[in-house]
Amino acid sequence: MDEMKVVEGMEFGGERALFAVKNVMLKGCTFHVGESALKRTENIVAEGCVFEGKYPFWHTDNFRVTDCRFTPGARAALWYSQNLEMKHTRVDAPKMFREMDHLLLEDVEIPDAQETLWSCRDVKLRNVTVKNADYLFMHSSDIDIDNYRQQGNYSFQYCRNVVIRNAVIDSKDAFWQTENVTIYDSELSGEYLGWHSKGLKLVRCKINGTQPLCYATGLMMVDCVMGDECDLAFEDSDVQATVKSAVVSVKNPRSGNIKAVAVSEVIIDKNQLEPGDCVIETEV
Repeated sequence: MDEMKVVEGMEFGGERALFAVKNVMLKGCTFHVGESALKRTENIVAEGCVFEGKYPFWHTDNFRVTDCRFTPGARAALWYSQNLEMKHTRVDAPKMFREMDHLLLEDVEIPDAQETLWSCRDVKLRNVTVKNADYLFMHSSDIDIDNYRQQGNYSFQYCRNVVIRNAVIDSKDAFWQTENVTIYDSELSGEYLGWHSKGLKLVRCKINGTQPLCYATGLMMVDCVMGDECDLAFEDSDVQATVKSAVVSVKNPRSGNIKAVAVSEVIIDKNQLEPGDCVIETEV
């Protein structure tokens, strides 16, 4: 990499203030209201900077953002870019991270994460908290998450190749139509979890919310706990499950095996689909 030019304590505004610059380190700079401040840039380091305008990092290649803040006005700040490392940063604007490759977010807080992380690939999150995260992670793939907190509905829809550890996720309609998702040692709360998923695996997870894990193919649960709201579970699902708690009710599972401490109600009716041979075992 060429020697980096250091720009310190400067203020910028207007449109395309630093358009297409390369090999620049920004220290303690402020980007006021305007658009596309750092569009088409390469090899950028931002430390202790504040971003107030829209679209600052579009089509950026190789950049590091540390101890920065994106204000509410900096919506849609990072799109169509690759090779991002973001640490110790607060993002107060929605619609971040779209059509991006190779992202690392560490010690990042996103209080308004609505419609964030869409169509991204090779994403790693460590110690990240998101709120207001409706429609988070749409159509993204190859995701690795550890120590994560989320509040927001309709998350992880259509995602592929995901591993999540040590998470607390409060999300209605989470993990719909996903493929190859594995979740370890996490708490998942919200209605209609994992519908139409393929290859969803839950290991030592705590689950709550009505009608979970329906219409799933290749569903696996290992030593999970299901809460008092988990009624009408597993409808039309192919499932292999060991549940270390009672289950409120199971409805029309398609195939597989369910082992639970107890099942309060098993509903099998004319709507059960073939082969309809799921084995349900209880300890009592």
